[in-house]
Amino acid sequence: MLKLAGARLLDYRDTPAVRGALAADPVVSCMVAARVEQFGLDPWRLGGELWGVGSRLEGLCFSGPNMVPLRGDHHAIRSFAARAAGRARSCSSMIGPAEQVLELWSELDTRWGPAREVRSEQPLMLLAGPSEVPADPLVRPVRHDELDRYLPAAVAMFTEEVGVDPRLPDGGTGYRSRVAELIAEGRAFARFEDGEVVFKAEIGAMSAAVGQVQGVWVHPGRRGTGLGAAGTATVVEWLRSMGRVASLYVNAFNHPALAAYRRVGFAQVGVFATVLF
Repeated sequence: MLKLAGARLLDYRDTPAVRGALAADPVVSCMVAARVEQFGLDPWRLGGELWGVGSRLEGLCFSGPNMVPLRGDHHAIRSFAARAAGRARSCSSMIGPAEQVLELWSELDTRWGPAREVRSEQPLMLLAGPSEVPADPLVRPVRHDELDRYLPAAVAMFTEEVGVDPRLPDGGTGYRSRVAELIAEGRAFARFEDGEVVFKAEIGAMSAAVGQVQGVWVHPGRRGTGLGAAGTATVVEWLRSMGRVASLYVNAFNHPALAAYRRVGFAQVGVFATVLF
């Protein structure tokens, strides 16, 4: 059997092979594909490095603000681990297909650990057709002048979901800039009532084929009223109008969210895992 070499840094010469590998599973690869489509493979523009194993990229991993192992057998994962272990950890999380993430973490936990949390089962869901519930006509893209009203809901969602305040450690400057960027790109959606956000969601990554919905949140006082499903349906229909299918991933223990997404029409197509640092 041919022995594969270790992980190598990919560059512009690998672009056709990388695009082919990403296109082979556009839902799984959405986060990385969105970056590559916009910035190419140059690490400075990409905001990270893309590593490959094998002449046909049998293994593929993005190393940046998040580490995203997209594909690879045991040899490839060990090669990625060896390359990652040679430097200090700079990513805030490791995320991707559960099999790859959990094996990579098992190789790195003694060197990078401890993790703050390991979420080992996060259903990856897809809705390729229209929503099965009516869209909420009051959910719309957030305007740039609504940033200050939208931001508290975004902070609440992040804190509730991730377990840390996103305004740390810089007082919120970086997070505010990220939210402002999403608003400027028309990828933040909300329903306002009396000037307050009662539903919000964002499109965190959008490739040529797929939009990944994230940050779905309903005001605590309005939960259980159907706002989550209807608001998510609005985002799904917006993506359809842009020629994309909608995907998302959710913690397996979040039964209310899973039920809402299934009502909208999402079906599970895989399993993600996330390691939070």
